[in-house]
Amino acid sequence: MDIQDIKNRFGIIGNSPLLNRAIDIARQVAPTDISVLITGESGSGKEVFSHIIHQLSARKHGPFIAVNCGAIPEGTIDSELFGHEKGSFTGAHEARKGYFEVVNGGTIFLDEVAELPVGTQARLLRVLESGEYLRVGSSKVQKTDVRIIAATNVDVYDAVKNGKFREDLYYRLSTVPLKIPPLRERKEDIHLIFRKFISDFTAKYRSPSVQLDPDAQQLLTNYSWPGNVRQLKNVAEQIAVLEKDRNLTAQNLLHYIPQDQGSTLPMRIKQDAKDDFSERDILYKVLFDMKRDMVDLKKLVAEIIRDGGNTSALRENPQIFNQLYHEPEFPPAPQNLQPILLHQPEKDKKSEFNFAPHTEEVEESLSLIEKESDLIKKALKKHKGKRKLAAQELGISERTLYRKIKELNLS
Repeated sequence: MDIQDIKNRFGIIGNSPLLNRAIDIARQVAPTDISVLITGESGSGKEVFSHIIHQLSARKHGPFIAVNCGAIPEGTIDSELFGHEKGSFTGAHEARKGYFEVVNGGTIFLDEVAELPVGTQARLLRVLESGEYLRVGSSKVQKTDVRIIAATNVDVYDAVKNGKFREDLYYRLSTVPLKIPPLRERKEDIHLIFRKFISDFTAKYRSPSVQLDPDAQQLLTNYSWPGNVRQLKNVAEQIAVLEKDRNLTAQNLLHYIPQDQGSTLPMRIKQDAKDDFSERDILYKVLFDMKRDMVDLKKLVAEIIRDGGNTSALRENPQIFNQLYHEPEFPPAPQNLQPILLHQPEKDKKSEFNFAPHTEEVEESLSLIEKESDLIKKALKKHKGKRKLAAQELGISERTLYRKIKELNLS
């Protein structure tokens, strides 16, 4: 069976070289009983490849079971995998077969294998090496003939170095490593996959077909898709059910793509390429810069007051003011900037002029939520409640502004 036949049989879409390489490895290793460790991000299709390996093997007529190791509590994982005897622990009212006994002669797929407790890892290693295991609460050795395919979305070797995963089990499982490429490394496949999903869902829900304009296609391709194929499928289903405009534009598509992903967001349409920060990052940076500048100014004023109003420090160090405003977000300070001279009233002949006993430092609010709320209120007031103009003033999208107004309970 060639690669295209495998794609057709298991519903795999795409022509990426990385994808084809992964399918080719699965095809070659399938006829053997070698253990395979499948690595890849969540939603990239690791379980599909476990089915490919099983169905193309001599065990294809035997049982197949997929076990999510991260979803089983640590206290019961041994019982689930290896079974237990009656009375072996509280609640064990009768003997129970484990997955390794039930799937004898077939294939077991251990998803999120890096989540296994260390004790269970030792039991699994024995199964891999000799096919032997013990039921919980039993001293009788059981034998099983099971092929193990494991998968994880974490760096297992890093877990080995941190002592969270047994090194001998890692090398035993990864006899043949199989890496599934994330969707962002298969950009040429994204539009093809989306068209397949949108066609399936419009047929399922009997809704009109959906077309993407060039900007929407570009946005679809440039987005990083942290949830991979699973996320793309969810977005396609939402559009098929909810979208009224069947000729989808980039602005329409933005309503279905999460925008609070930090660096994973694609470049905003028709904006400068240098704008690679998320809206929240920019807002917080501006607020922290304002806070820092206020602290510097307060220190400067305190020094002047302590010196009795003497501004010689400003004459000697005019760069202090330049430094306060030397940030990329603000225009550079003029070269001819002169120090600000504070007016010093004449001293009373009968008393010394001294501010120190009467100075009081007022602690300003450090709440980011209050700062954010104040900025939004000022922008709305400036533009007389027109949210689109206020969003442009704040440098955020109108959709984000709606969400912020709702979160902060602003009228």
